[in-house]
Amino acid sequence: MRKKVMIFVLVSFFAVGWIFPQIVQAALEWKIIQNLDLKTTPLDIASSADGLWLFILIPGEILVFSAQEGKITEHVPVDPTFDRITSFPRGNVLAITSSTQKSLQIIYLETVHKIDVTGLPFKGPQDAPVTIAVFTDYQ
Repeated sequence: MRKKVMIFVLVSFFAVGWIFPQIVQAALEWKIIQNLDLKTTPLDIASSADGLWLFILIPGEILVFSAQEGKITEHVPVDPTFDRITSFPRGNVLAITSSTQKSLQIIYLETVHKIDVTGLPFKGPQDAPVTIAVFTDYQ
């Protein structure tokens, strides 16, 4: 019953707006939440699928803007001839292309977390890389 009432209200709202457009009006509200001074002209932008990163292609590098931190957190060097960027649905894969060189590069990004182990006991080389696997679907 509730679903039928909701549908009736929506249909009535759109019908009134169609017949009497001066009664029903919509507006778009917006505000600028951040302004970045890049110091150079951006060539292209792409965002990660999860919306956490914005990739800004400038000549010679990709700037990685972190939405969580609200600032550019990484600089990925690339050949200055690359002029377009796109992200894959998987948030950590990018494709950049060069129209002058007629080339394409696929870039895989991996987040590396630094863990301070100063003063903790260890076995093996102190600067050895460590991979931590998280099994979240284990039952």
